[in-house]
Amino acid sequence: MSAYIFSLLPPFFFILFLIHKTCNKNTTKLPSGQMGLPWIGETIAFYRAQRKNQLFDTFFQPRINKHGKIFKTRLMGSPMVVVNGATANKFFMSNEFKLVISSWPTSSVELMGKNSIMEKQGDSHSCLRGIIASALAPAGLHAMVPRICTSIYKHLQKNWQHAEEISLHRSTKMITFTIVLQCLFGIGIEPETMFGVFENVLEGVLAAPVNFPGTKFSRAKKARAEIEKVLVNEIQKKREAMEGGRDEEDGMLLSALVGALIRGEITEQEVVDNVVLLVFAAHDTTSYAITMTFKMLANHPDCYSLLLEEHEDIARNRKPGEVLTFDDVKKMEYTWQVARETMRLCPPIFGSFRKATSDIDFEGFTIPKGWKVLWTTYGTHYDEECFPDPMSFNPSRFADPVQAYSFIPFGGGPRLCAGYQLAKLIILVFVHYVVTQYNWSLVYPDESIVMDPLPFPSKGMPIKISPKSVISSSTAL
Repeated sequence: MSAYIFSLLPPFFFILFLIHKTCNKNTTKLPSGQMGLPWIGETIAFYRAQRKNQLFDTFFQPRINKHGKIFKTRLMGSPMVVVNGATANKFFMSNEFKLVISSWPTSSVELMGKNSIMEKQGDSHSCLRGIIASALAPAGLHAMVPRICTSIYKHLQKNWQHAEEISLHRSTKMITFTIVLQCLFGIGIEPETMFGVFENVLEGVLAAPVNFPGTKFSRAKKARAEIEKVLVNEIQKKREAMEGGRDEEDGMLLSALVGALIRGEITEQEVVDNVVLLVFAAHDTTSYAITMTFKMLANHPDCYSLLLEEHEDIARNRKPGEVLTFDDVKKMEYTWQVARETMRLCPPIFGSFRKATSDIDFEGFTIPKGWKVLWTTYGTHYDEECFPDPMSFNPSRFADPVQAYSFIPFGGGPRLCAGYQLAKLIILVFVHYVVTQYNWSLVYPDESIVMDPLPFPSKGMPIKISPKSVISSSTAL
């Protein structure tokens, strides 16, 4: 039997070789690069660099140095062109739905949902984005500031007030998860009961889509099914309340989605999939941005002094027991410069995948129909043409507008993150409450960052904390 199997191997590999050659014929206009092994391509090298959070240093940069800002490769079974630079970002982001469409790996689609805005195209995408954007319009954000303040204050009182050391990353993940679940969606379940389940889903979003017991993807699928049961129940309760005129209008985004469901504009599955996606999109990347902001502040005390002065000035102008307002948050200009510079150096996502819907001519090359396109945040964030001395931490570079499509932690074009203003609010308000209430310092100033599948501090970024002797009036609720 084994001899028979081995006899089949030569023709099997010959067929793979022919497929490989066929996929790469007529490559005279393709960018240079290495396609690697048939089907596998350079996936192993990509994953190895990703786990160590060295995608730029050990995967992208060596290929850029060798082949230029545009190069070909094969990742996760797909022939792919990696593009870098503000010009490329503008071209591909602005041509969404025209030349390219979103095309995430199978595991991401399965776990986030085939009916999420991530996968929607054209009119379906516009419809969902309009619903989400309406809930996150300025009026809605204004109303959310006091609720965000209350959530953060309660979290700090419960988890920080009597502690000497806490895991900053764990704490920020929990508070952002709580804000998204309770303030944005109005889902009344205890966040602690669902936090671990969502984390299990996250572990599988870039894993191999092998639904075999014991694999990351299999565990993630089970967790996704558990989440869906809870969400369907919450959606049905919200629908009954809205149809019966009993909706308290908490959870503005869930109300907006269920309202569209009642009007027949979207399905229940679309509501479920978009709640799942938006919980991940709004809380995990935001918590990482907050964590890294504090790391940068710890390593740059001069910047911290300027930031602290900004927040103490704001606190002094609040009455005792008065929460922050949207206008207060608008005054945190230097803090937002610090946060943006942090996200430039430590982007929460490495890029995004697209698929060519027709042959694309760009910069003298042809990207064949069906090929994937990957734009990277590193391609502009670390580019001297966009940001002089790119590896230095310099928040003041954001005091003036930066080149369009060069700073892209939230994407751009029609798929610009709909919740980026909410992320901004959470970051700024959290920083305010911490720096005005606590003295803090990093336990491990040189803690390494790893990635699985998103970046996170290897030790959880523990910090030593002690309450300040005088708490600013705006922090007392």
